[in-house]
Formats: sequence, structure tokens, C-alpha cells
Amino acid sequence: QVQLVESGGGLVQAGGSLRLSCVASGRTFSSGIMGWFRQAPGMEREFVAAIRWSDGMTWYADSVKGRFAISRDNAKNTEYLQMNSLKPEDTAIYYCAARGDYRIRYDPHEYDYWGQGTQVTASS
Repeated sequence: QVQLVESGGGLVQAGGSLRLSCVASGRTFSSGIMGWFRQAPGMEREFVAAIRWSDGMTWYADSVKGRFAISRDNAKNTEYLQMNSLKPEDTAIYYCAARGDYRIRYDPHEYDYWGQGTQVTASS
């Protein structure tokens, strides 16, 4: 059984930083994509960032480029999202997601596995 478990969310002041972690168990995604999505109240779930496990190629939403960085640790089967210069509009529940295919997709429906989510709040 595949499990994705996030950690690292919390409350910070605008301009602050947080690092999210997501540990995958039950299988590896060595040929796939792992990513982060977020969902604010009353909004649809949106793509934030993704990384291809095999070569480390990364993709970002325009709204977070230059502020967020996604990375992975193959040995720990863990991905990370370093979030700097947080803004109030970054406030949302952040979800780790994974898909077995190597092609990047930005639609959350294209991802097969999901974590439970972790709250990130940046106060003004």
C-alpha cells in the first residue's frame, strides 16, 4: 500500500520560510513524478511544483518561481519543498502527490497518490 506523509507546515509571518517534507512508502517513484499542490478555502487545488525522480528536472507555478524550491532525496524516498519569502496568498493546505509516469502533468487528476495535507499559513 502506497503512503505519502507530509510534515513541516505551520504558521509564519509574511516574509518567513518553511520547509515541507513528504515521505513515500510502499513503492518508489524512480521513473515517475512527485509534486506539491495547494488548496485554499473555496478554491480549486492548484499545482505548485514537481520533480522528476530519475533526473531531478523541476517545474514550478509562476506564482512561486524564485521563492520555492523542490528537491528530493533518493535514499530516503523523500521530497522537499523549501518555501521562502512567504506571502499571505500562499496560505493553503499543501498536498504531496505522486504519479508513476515520467511525463509532467499540472492537473491534480493526473496524480495517482496523495498525502493527507499540511496547513501552511503566512500572516500579514
